[in-house]
Amino acid sequence: MHTHPVLHLPWLILVGTVGAVVFLAGVVMLVVPGPGVASMLLGLLILSTEFRWARRMLHPAKVWAIRGERWALRLKDDYLRRFRRRRAARRARDSGDPTQ
Repeated sequence: MHTHPVLHLPWLILVGTVGAVVFLAGVVMLVVPGPGVASMLLGLLILSTEFRWARRMLHPAKVWAIRGERWALRLKDDYLRRFRRRRAARRARDSGDPTQ
């Protein structure tokens, strides 16, 4: 679409309209039941494919998502480490190991 000069403007209008409708539906869903924040982010994602301002607005959400992913991985690793430690202690206790 970017290389064809006649289709460039209609494509921008289409992307802008779809992205704006999804974003506005997300704003409405903040008040009524529904995935409001997710819809707003999806609308920004659609808009960011063609508009630089939307890409800049979406950047903090990407940073937040990366931080959330790192936090979840740390939490999972801590949980697994505690689980393995408890399982090893239980096995040592059940086997009659005098070191425990």
